[in-house]
Amino acid sequence: MDLQNELDKQIELLQKSLETLKKTGRDYAEKERKYKIILRQKVLELRDEGTAIGVITLICYGIEEVANARYERDCAEAVYKANQEAINTYKLKIRLIAEQIGREWSNEKY
Repeated sequence: MDLQNELDKQIELLQKSLETLKKTGRDYAEKERKYKIILRQKVLELRDEGTAIGVITLICYGIEEVANARYERDCAEAVYKANQEAINTYKLKIRLIAEQIGREWSNEKY
């Protein structure tokens, strides 16, 4: 495959990753929102029951509903960050290929 085709392919992959980043970013934000709401509800419930303030968050982290929401949030964060890294990789590949194309053009004799 020639360099120009490879460059076009990497640019297309970058564009797809940028579109995916929007989706994964929204998903991550939504999971974060849900987690915070559930955590707040459980903290308030425990406080109303008279649980000592210092241990409420520790107890909340062990409540299955909170733990599941936190897990979902953490997974969404991992996907979002992996997508960011993919974008960085595509950008690096594009730069390297563009530099190689530049070197080949400068070495050609007419």
